[in-house]
Formats: sequence, structure tokens, C-alpha cells
Amino acid sequence: MSAAPSVSYSITVRLDIPSRGDTVSQLSGAVEKAGGVVTGLDVTASGPDRLRIDVTCAASDTAHADALVAALRGIDGVVIGKVSDRTFLMHLGGKIEITSKVPIRNRDDLSMVYTPGVARVSLAIAKNPEDARRLTIKRNMVAVVTDGSAVLGLGNLGPYAALPVMEGKAALFKRFAGIDAFPICLDTQDVDEIVRTVQLIAPVFAGINLEDISAPRCFEVESRLRRLLDIPVFHDDQHGTAIVVLAALTNALAVVGKRLDQVRITMTGAGAAGTAILRLLLAAGVQHVVVFDEHGAVYRGRAGLDGTLQQVAEQTNPEGYHGDLHGAMVGADVFIGVSAPRILTSADVAAMADRAVVFALANPEPEIDPVEASRFAEVVASGRSDYANQINNVLVFPGVFRGLLDAASHRVTTAMLLAAASALAAVVGPEELNANYIVPSVFHPGLTETVAAAVRDAALADAAARSQAALAGGAGS
Repeated sequence: MSAAPSVSYSITVRLDIPSRGDTVSQLSGAVEKAGGVVTGLDVTASGPDRLRIDVTCAASDTAHADALVAALRGIDGVVIGKVSDRTFLMHLGGKIEITSKVPIRNRDDLSMVYTPGVARVSLAIAKNPEDARRLTIKRNMVAVVTDGSAVLGLGNLGPYAALPVMEGKAALFKRFAGIDAFPICLDTQDVDEIVRTVQLIAPVFAGINLEDISAPRCFEVESRLRRLLDIPVFHDDQHGTAIVVLAALTNALAVVGKRLDQVRITMTGAGAAGTAILRLLLAAGVQHVVVFDEHGAVYRGRAGLDGTLQQVAEQTNPEGYHGDLHGAMVGADVFIGVSAPRILTSADVAAMADRAVVFALANPEPEIDPVEASRFAEVVASGRSDYANQINNVLVFPGVFRGLLDAASHRVTTAMLLAAASALAAVVGPEELNANYIVPSVFHPGLTETVAAAVRDAALADAAARSQAALAGGAGS
């Protein structure tokens, strides 16, 4: 499947061209003939015989961008100047910065912001450490932590290559939820070292967002940190994906007139995202799922199952299906893929139940071309931005953390994840809901606030229940 031109591979080419009347139209024609899309033509200098013009165009990949430049170079009289990759330009010097929230204009300001005045604040926090949430950046600060072992869909690239991604995540936290987040890229992939390092830096933060840590180590890192820390720990690759999938599936089933507790689901992928999706679906009431990993169907008694897969086997596949993926697609109401490209065919989708739902979420290339899947499935979603119904974690993680921070929550619970999914689904009103619109745009007004309010209320309810239980336990002792 050839990718469509994308702003991700957008370039700006500075050209010196003859000022004759047809040259500008030749530029657009050459780019379009080469398969690109012109998104801007800006004259930056003009003379009697020549023009300097910046042509901005979208390509499908780096090689295609080079081909567009070659097409422009082939026009008679055109001289190529500087070629700029717009994505790289956006990353020059990094995408985030730290700025002061208070002015430091004179000696008085300096004395209160720093010494000697700050000593009084330090002594107050020493007496009551909880005041750190009120009097420091801890109140609104999240650590975005990775070891670089599973960067996007690119693999084990290490901490330096992970940094642009974590910076981007921090920028999204600020843009969509007003949260101050900082990238923490660790130069280790040892679970003990990761856990200990995060434990040591935790006093600065009100929440930990784990990111791009490969399975199965990510499960142990998250579970140990949740036991050790008194702040919420959230692995977005797991739980953010799970929330969006549940919300999207809720709305997709509303479109096709089916119930969550009655549908038959075939699912591929039992890594971090797949396992979290499965657990949340089961918590939401799903009754029948058959899960596949790279070795085939997961079922009770299959040889070589580790702890996580053993749990999957015990909770799914009630009929003990042993066959292949193609057989499991027959009669299925829903397919959810977080696995590998091109593992499904149109015949597989055609064999599903009437009014089928297909979530092909492998990125950048899904389990089946969404256009092909749409020939037979009524609702299709993918992880790509160039098709309808993109399953994108940015829909929820800003709101989830905003809610957790506003509630001063000490943990994340399944009830909070379910509340976030329900709130996200409800953002798409009944009058808007259709097969091509089951999740809102990330820029939908009020999205973050809606998710944040649901998570905050669930977190406050959780805190009240725990407090009541503690009081009851104290009274009975």
C-alpha cells in the first residue's frame, strides 16, 4: 500500500526562476505529476527577470521528497536553492522550554524567589511534605519516562532517539491540558535500574507517564512503581490505547446496533497495548474474545505460556479455539488488531458477521488496508491520521492526567480508566455519531475537560472510599 502525501514529509524548496508567466504553474504541475501536493507558493524576492520563490509541498516519504526536488530541477530555467525539511526545522533546538512563572525584576523579587525567603518555604515543606503539591511545581508536573526500547513503531532506538518523541509528548501535555511535563530518557534497559531511578526522582512529580518501554518489561516496571510510589503511574502505550479503543468500540457498536457483552471479538497482538485493551474490555463486560499472538491462538493448556499469556488464556477463548486467524474471523462481530501489517485479507473481513467492526491499529501499516476493509465491514478504524476514525492516545492522556492531578490522586484504577472511556465516547453526540465518526477530533472543544472531569470524579470517589475503609478498619482494631 503506497502512502499518501503527508505533512510529516513536508519540504520547502527555495527556487530561483524566470519571471515569465507560465513558470509558476509549471512548478505546481511538476510536483503534482510526481505525486506530491503543493501546499504553499511564496514569492520571497522579485526582480525584472527573475523571481525567488519558496515552494512547500507534501511527499509520502523521504525518497519521494527527493523525487519532487528532482522534478522541480527539471523545469527549464529553474535553479534549486536551499531544501528544508519542515519536520526537522520544527525540532531544531528542541520543542519545549522552561520559563519562570514569576517576575524577577529587582532585589525584593530575588529575595522571595530565592534566598533568603525561599528558606521559609523549605522549612514549611519539611514539616509537612504534602505542602510540596501546593508550593512547588510538583502540583502540575508529570515525568514522561522511557528507556527507548520501543520507540513508536520503530523498535529499540535507545534514549537519545527517544528524546524527540518524549519532547513531543510533553508539548502535547501542555497544549491540551496545561500540564508541565518533562522528558526523562534513561540510558538503561534494566528493570531494576529503571524502577530505582524513577523512584529516586519521584518527589518532583505528581504523576509518572511511562512511554515506549517494550513488553514484557513494561508490565513489571509499571507494577513495581505502582507499589512503590504514592503518585499515579500510567503506561500510555497500554492504558491510553485501551481507553480510546473501548470508547471507539462503544460508539461503533452503537452504530451497528450490537451490545458489548454479546459480540464475538477476534484480536491480534498480546503485547503491552493488546493486553491492556483486553483487560479493559473484560472489565467493561466483554464476554467472548479469542486472542492471537505470533504463535497463534492463545488457549488454556497451550505450551510455553508465560505469566501474562497464561492470564490471557484463563480469561478468554472459552471454547478453546486452536485454529488459525482466518478461521477465527468467520462469524466474528469485531476484529481488533495491534500486531503486524497485512495479516488480514478482504476475504477474512467478508467472512465476519453482518455489520462487522474492524479496528486495524498496527502503525504505520495496518493489518488490512482500511479502504479494503470498508468494502465488507460497516465501521473501520485505524491508527493512521489519513483515514477516518483514528485511534490516537492523545485523545485521552492529557485529560486523564489533568483529572488525576486535579484530584491529587495517589493511584490509577480500572474504574478511572472506564470513566475516561465512557466520557470520551460521550463526546461524540448521538446527532454526530456515524460509521465514519466514532471518536472526536483531538481538537474537539471541551474534549480534555470532559475526560478530566470524569477521571477527577472517579479519583475523588476512590480516595473517599479508601479513607472510609481506613477509618472503618481503625475503628474495628
